[in-house]
Amino acid sequence: MKKTKKMTTFEREMQDSKFKEAYDKEFREFALSELMLALMEDDKKSVRKLAEMAGLSPTAIQDLRSGKAKDVKFKNFISIIEAMGYGIELVKGKKRIPIHSSMSNQIDFSLL
Repeated sequence: MKKTKKMTTFEREMQDSKFKEAYDKEFREFALSELMLALMEDDKKSVRKLAEMAGLSPTAIQDLRSGKAKDVKFKNFISIIEAMGYGIELVKGKKRIPIHSSMSNQIDFSLL
């Protein structure tokens, strides 16, 4: 006789599509906040300095760091990443498309 493995509470909850959708959304927001904290710590940048470099308000940076910010604008995210010296690139197979803050409103998705 084969024993069936008991599901954890988390596994049971993840079977509910509404719970899973909410969990996935919250996790993405948490991951973005943690990414910001790690990058700022590595670069030894203050909220005020990063905001100045990215052309954003210190409140916008602090809200992003704390997870308060919902639905971060792509342009703002790119500005922050570039202010920290990083870049973003879309990659599909051998195609590579660099994304810059100056072009965030002009991305040609037909290239993908």
